[in-house]
Amino acid sequence: MFADPIFLLSLAVLFFLLGLWIYMVLKETLNDHNQQLIYISGLSVSLIGIYRIFINAGDLGSVLLIGSAICLIIYFIGIFSKNNLLQTTGRGWFIPVFLIFVLRTFAYEPYQIPSGSMIPGLKVGDFILVNKHSYGLKINRIGNAFALSKDPDYGDVVVFIPPHVNVPYIKRLIGKPGDTIGYLNKKIYVNGQPIDQELISTSAEETLLKETFKNSERIIRIVGGSASYPEEFEVPKNHYFVMGDNRDNSSDSRYFGFVPRENFMGTGQLIWMTWECWTCLPSFERAGFIK
Repeated sequence: MFADPIFLLSLAVLFFLLGLWIYMVLKETLNDHNQQLIYISGLSVSLIGIYRIFINAGDLGSVLLIGSAICLIIYFIGIFSKNNLLQTTGRGWFIPVFLIFVLRTFAYEPYQIPSGSMIPGLKVGDFILVNKHSYGLKINRIGNAFALSKDPDYGDVVVFIPPHVNVPYIKRLIGKPGDTIGYLNKKIYVNGQPIDQELISTSAEETLLKETFKNSERIIRIVGGSASYPEEFEVPKNHYFVMGDNRDNSSDSRYFGFVPRENFMGTGQLIWMTWECWTCLPSFERAGFIK
């Protein structure tokens, strides 16, 4: 995001417009026409910046932190200059922006399921809340936690940034550092021990199985025949192995490799809405905690 020249240019123009507005307020030269012009220009530049954040899958946490700092600076400039407009504006914007920053960065972040890789538990169009403090507190999506650090555990529904693209993925955590993960005939082996599977249902289209490993269990989906060759992966230090519950339709560690510890954002905790298409009505029938 901060390597995108268009985003950086929009940010620079926004800072310039903000500085111009503060200058005019202090010099008492701000009239309705100038304020409207600055407002429209700032809104246009902000929309460009938001669009660039969206297409680059950027992290809004850093942007919200910068916005909070700017609001606080405006407030203090107002106090120092004894300007009531700057004080009111800075204080009025700081409180909601900083509150959104804290909640979204350290508490919960909304996320929409983009693919069917976690069927049957999670489906395309599910809107979920990501618990951002599951593995510690940090501002950026990628990086080490500065407080309350905790390592991912087997069976966690993890949200992370994979090593090959800057887009959040959601998968099931299967292997920890030092584990040897095997995959043969649609069955997972952890350090040579198979994960228990119990048949739930089978049809011409799919087979549903309940997998149990240590203290975690989940329902997985497989299609087609058995795998024709074994696969084995040794998980390196500070990395983890993840897979989708829809085993035959998932881009996961079998294809893009292991996930670094610092790339975990949190865990999928709650489905709060399902919206399958723009012409569909939102549904709350699937609302509930994620298993």
